[in-house]
Amino acid sequence: MKKNKLKLYLVSQTENSGCDTYDSFVIACEDEDVARNANPQDGCVTTKKDWLYLYSSWCSSPDHVIVTYLGIADASVKHGIVCSSFNAG
Repeated sequence: MKKNKLKLYLVSQTENSGCDTYDSFVIACEDEDVARNANPQDGCVTTKKDWLYLYSSWCSSPDHVIVTYLGIADASVKHGIVCSSFNAG
């Protein structure tokens, strides 16, 4: 049986909480740094340099992100955002 090396992280923020914003998402990835730099706005993993170009429905910086380790992903789970919480308005 193939072992998955991906971990699951809950990524959240409280800086931007208005309508049409994301408050959190779960991501399957290699480590906390990748999780911290992911942006649910377009489902991608970004660099800090690119962060401000994506800011509108997420927080303004990876420094405002809270990352919580959840566990090891099942081998069937692929790298990327698994689910997200969007506050439509």
